[in-house]
Amino acid sequence: MSEILKFSSSDIRDWLGRETSSIFTPVHTKVQRLIDEMHRTLENLSDVSKTLLENSGKEIEKRNMKTYRRARALNKLARLFLDRTRGVKVPEKISYDSAIEFIGEIQKAFLVIEVDIRNWFPRISPYFIMDRRKFLAVFEKAKESLKELNNFLTKEYVKTKTLEETFEVINRLQSLEEQLTDLKEQKKKVEAKETSLEGEMAETQQKMADLKNKDIMRQLREIGMEIKTLRVELKRNLRHLRKPFIKFQALTLHGGGSGLTPEEFNKLNKFVENPFEAFSSEREGYPLLKQILQKLDRSISEGKLKLKSDRKRKAEQDMDNILNKSSLATLHKKSVEAITQRKYLSTLKEVTETKSDLLKLQERLENLEGKMESVKSEESAIERAYNETSEKIRNHKNQIEKNIFSFMSKKVHIE
Repeated sequence: MSEILKFSSSDIRDWLGRETSSIFTPVHTKVQRLIDEMHRTLENLSDVSKTLLENSGKEIEKRNMKTYRRARALNKLARLFLDRTRGVKVPEKISYDSAIEFIGEIQKAFLVIEVDIRNWFPRISPYFIMDRRKFLAVFEKAKESLKELNNFLTKEYVKTKTLEETFEVINRLQSLEEQLTDLKEQKKKVEAKETSLEGEMAETQQKMADLKNKDIMRQLREIGMEIKTLRVELKRNLRHLRKPFIKFQALTLHGGGSGLTPEEFNKLNKFVENPFEAFSSEREGYPLLKQILQKLDRSISEGKLKLKSDRKRKAEQDMDNILNKSSLATLHKKSVEAITQRKYLSTLKEVTETKSDLLKLQERLENLEGKMESVKSEESAIERAYNETSEKIRNHKNQIEKNIFSFMSKKVHIE
């Protein structure tokens, strides 16, 4: 079993460079030389195209009818040749991919130039023969340079393509590891923010709890709970009268002769919308409610307000209990006392100040919660980026290990 060589991502490049320099350096040196030669050949082609452009331009100026049309054709061709050769970009950094792209651009330019030569040079004959021969000689030289470069790439340079790609993957790996280090720092900062906000929120919540637990606030809260209980009890006592109240309200609105005064009608509306508020705001003995019930009972008896027999029986029974048996007297007394007590407590300076402090603390808590939400969102984004970068690093390490094994038959592990 062959030994597995272990390297850090920072050491693998130097080791790989030393191990492959005898193979990689000569190949790179030669491809650089061939590309430089190709570049010089393209410049020569541009120079000879300029000569065609200048000489044809001079002939155009002479206005010689024998050569004018051919001179214009050659001038146009020369300009096209010049644009095409100048349009080819020489790679700044030599790599297999950049060299292949360079060759591809030249092949496209040369293909079109050859078509133009084949189509137009015969039409220009016999004029500009020396210029054309000079251009064709340089063009043939350029095609030979291109062929030599292409042969080297496809037969020799391609063998080192995997190695070259491996160096590029190593560069990307080191860049990704730098990104991961930055993300770790960002994670620490965000976690520190989160911890700080959690502390502030806990402190704010404790202050709110302390204020709510003050005796005066506890009394106010107990009164509130008592009012809630009384509200439920009133709703239960008036449950069979809700439908008749709504029908009586409609009867009054449509002029059905309910006999209600404006004050009674307003009170009826309140009983429909908010029974407890209507009931607790009544004077002792709840006279308005009784007046409404008396007129409701009369409307039912006279047939002006119709109810189903079961609903009618229950409504009449509840009205009798309220009108004749004072079934709501105790409830009314408790309700008035509770509302009065709540109003009294609510007006105390200690309560108003406490409520004001609670409101400020609540606003602060909401502000902190908003910041916490933003921080958590930022934390999630960083966590996703961290995981994605970690996965890319693993993939890059695996790719480097596989490439080295395929190229050198050596097993390495990047820690």
